[in-house]
Amino acid sequence: MLFLLPAGIFYGMRDLKNFKKLIDSPKRVVITTHYKPDADALGSSLGLAEFLRKKKHNVSVITPSDYPDFLSWMKGNDKVINYEANGNQEKSAKLIEKADIIFCLDFNNLSRINSLGEKVQAASAIKVLIDHHLEPDNFADYEFWSTEASATSELVYDMIVALGEKDLIDVKIAENLYAGIMTDTGQFKHPNTNRNVHIITAELMEIGADVSKVGKLIYDNNSIDRLKFTGFALSKRLTVLPEYNTAYFVISKRDLAKFNSKTGDTEGLVNYALSLKGVIFACLISERNDGVRLSLRSKGKFPVNKFAKENFDGGGHRNAAGGTSDLNLENTVEKFIGLLPKYKHLLIKNFKKEIKI
Repeated sequence: MLFLLPAGIFYGMRDLKNFKKLIDSPKRVVITTHYKPDADALGSSLGLAEFLRKKKHNVSVITPSDYPDFLSWMKGNDKVINYEANGNQEKSAKLIEKADIIFCLDFNNLSRINSLGEKVQAASAIKVLIDHHLEPDNFADYEFWSTEASATSELVYDMIVALGEKDLIDVKIAENLYAGIMTDTGQFKHPNTNRNVHIITAELMEIGADVSKVGKLIYDNNSIDRLKFTGFALSKRLTVLPEYNTAYFVISKRDLAKFNSKTGDTEGLVNYALSLKGVIFACLISERNDGVRLSLRSKGKFPVNKFAKENFDGGGHRNAAGGTSDLNLENTVEKFIGLLPKYKHLLIKNFKKEIKI
């Protein structure tokens, strides 16, 4: 069914009343999110977890992997189960098997949580999807989904409000959700920064969220290795292709090892390339132990989600997407560059629109 949320935006969920009845009595709950969670994935998951704990549910948050250390301040972080950590696979499997409800946040396909996906799929639990990415798989019993939302954290907030339980959102929950909204809107610079975003941000501040503190914890909390790595990447690993209004980084495993890189140290790097004058398409190509990954960003209407889906088994949003490559680093770079002529007309067209603003 469709129902109208306070900010005036329609979201779909099948039978909100039944969902409310479902969560009004204590259950065994598992919340999971995508591999290498970012601030929105973790903030929405931990915000929802704290809300459900207030309703006396037994809640476990399971992440498919580790996540950046600069997110460790979030309320509930100390209870997170990292599936990849030693001894947690069996524990996670048992929690999923015994769960009454499994919430899947900030991803739309069970393949995004790797081997956890098979366990979630096989579980008898009622499954709830909360997400804002395109083309979700129909694996959930309840869907709280909209591509109009800037972040999954926005959807979690709207869902709690629609359930009539805004009073359960305390300062810590508000700060977790604010972190997700702030980062997924690029500090309120991306085109997804709509009216609802500002309304919710104001309401989170009214609850007591310290937005200055949250911003500093995420953006002003760098290690010296990360800063040196960023300088190295900018001076040695950035390539600009003016004829395609494109810029890209190529980062090898050796580069990452040289600067003792940790999870999250490359986050935001691609935005430096996008910030260049004349660039509307940016890419970070990084070599990892599990393969080569691409992080894609764009300005205007150049659809990096389609680029990722068509060429690198990926997807995401129009201006922010990701993909993977089964080729080695060198061949992936060659493939990426070789694709640009195919998109040249669209890139130039969108660049001309951008400079008219």
